[in-house]
Amino acid sequence: MAKRDYYEVLGVGRSASADDIKKAYRKIAFEQHPDRNPGSKEAEARFKEATEAYEVLRDSDQRARYDQFGHAATGGGGAASYDFSGFDLADALRSFMREFGQGGGFDEIFGSTGRGRFDPRGDDLQVRVALTLEEVATGVEKKIRLKHLKRCSTCHGKGGSGEQQCTQCQGRGQVRRVQQSVFGQFVNVSTCPRCDGAGQIFKDPCPTFHGDGRVQETETITVKVPAGVSSGNFIPLRGLGDAGPRGGTAGDLIVIIEEKEHALFEREGNDLHLTVPVSYSTLALGGKVEVPTLDGGTATVHVHAGSPSGHVSRLRGKGLPSLRGHKGDLVTRLEVWVPERLPGADKKLLEELGRSESMRPPRPGKARAPRSRDAHG
Repeated sequence: MAKRDYYEVLGVGRSASADDIKKAYRKIAFEQHPDRNPGSKEAEARFKEATEAYEVLRDSDQRARYDQFGHAATGGGGAASYDFSGFDLADALRSFMREFGQGGGFDEIFGSTGRGRFDPRGDDLQVRVALTLEEVATGVEKKIRLKHLKRCSTCHGKGGSGEQQCTQCQGRGQVRRVQQSVFGQFVNVSTCPRCDGAGQIFKDPCPTFHGDGRVQETETITVKVPAGVSSGNFIPLRGLGDAGPRGGTAGDLIVIIEEKEHALFEREGNDLHLTVPVSYSTLALGGKVEVPTLDGGTATVHVHAGSPSGHVSRLRGKGLPSLRGHKGDLVTRLEVWVPERLPGADKKLLEELGRSESMRPPRPGKARAPRSRDAHG
């Protein structure tokens, strides 16, 4: 396949300044970098292509020869050319690190710590905390026993002494294996097994935890949970995850909220729902019903005469708070209570009532719809 024009690859004109060329390459390289596009062969090829173009156009002599001879100036034809016949991904990455690896924005974009591509940040950890609705309503402090990796006190997290360049990867943190096949040359780039990607090894590794710079410890921490949380909410606690190897940044602890099922109330958003059993006579004649509230108190539901079973009322502000402080409602649903057994005298009274014309229910299709009223307790 014919190579694309280098100016076209970087998206600049032939009169572009050296600064414009560098800016164009930086934008493409950061977008297509393998660390940002793991496993993408298309991004890898685009990254390599942009780096090759930049290597030529950044140098005024090379650029002048390219402007005169095109790709013929880069085909390995003598001292006047730049040979890209063996230019692979590892070469492209080294070129990129030369330009941006130290103080050029690489740290900000990829979270590196200044050791090439090695990122020693520790793992994030997750823990689930189950709360009652009462705890959701008021907020709570929970104590958690946490097992995680902390910095070794023997080597202060460094991992050892006598730091020197890894001889297997020559300080790059990666090793590459070149294989030839009928389809061409394949390059496999992987983390160096000797230095684990750090690019450095220790002459005298710390004997604790094999020179990793971390030890496993169990400690008890306190988590402050604000009022109004719900299942699925999470609280990030920065730096309480595993410490990074060799003095790297610690990961985070993610506290995930779960709710325990309540014996009386069901939650819907910030509203609480409660089914209230009432007698038929209260529904027919009206009255007042005391209902429990989540805080352990009671509230009064006013039942209007002729209220049907299933009637819904709202007690304003008796629900759960939101994270912003607004309180939901307590939604009550009246349900007629039917006794399982009746003494003889009560049974005769009901039989007598049942013979009354006013006590006969309407035919299907003419039944009234349940009314809904707001009640203030």
